[in-house]
Amino acid sequence: MFRIYKETDSDLTEVEYLYDLAFAPGRTALSSYRLRDGVDPVADLCLMARDDYDAVSGAIRYWPVRIGAGDHPALLLGPVAVHPTRQGEGLGAVLISESLRRAFELGWTRIVLIGDEPYYSRFGFRRDLARDIDYPPPYNPDRLLARALVPGAFRGVSGLVHNWNERFAEEKAASA
Repeated sequence: MFRIYKETDSDLTEVEYLYDLAFAPGRTALSSYRLRDGVDPVADLCLMARDDYDAVSGAIRYWPVRIGAGDHPALLLGPVAVHPTRQGEGLGAVLISESLRRAFELGWTRIVLIGDEPYYSRFGFRRDLARDIDYPPPYNPDRLLARALVPGAFRGVSGLVHNWNERFAEEKAASA
């Protein structure tokens, strides 16, 4: 049995420990972390699961990003982690499904992530929706996936996924 909660400041240490356990402390060197620099996660979408012993068993976070020169708002899903002793129980699927429902209710229209298409496709994430999108290197283009929360959310959206607080890199270079 799991209880799903919004992550709070008092959960930070336990959740970070779970992410380190699941992904190793070197996870912060990934390009996704550059998109998170100086940006707060979307608090209403940062969820965690506690088990019957009140231990953190899973967690998911979302970050606001922008796509392309049009600065199209989107969510970056990740990380999502389940404690190794609880994997295979469907907890990751519960966290993803619940957070997608909440993202839609909050008015978000598009989500991107780097992940395994065979796993994430069951939640509606597709490679073809991300074909016109680029991601900060290094990354594997076959792992860049997208999900439209409303029909047509990716129509006309192309370019680099970039930090929410930064203007598009080409715009910066043009004004320099």
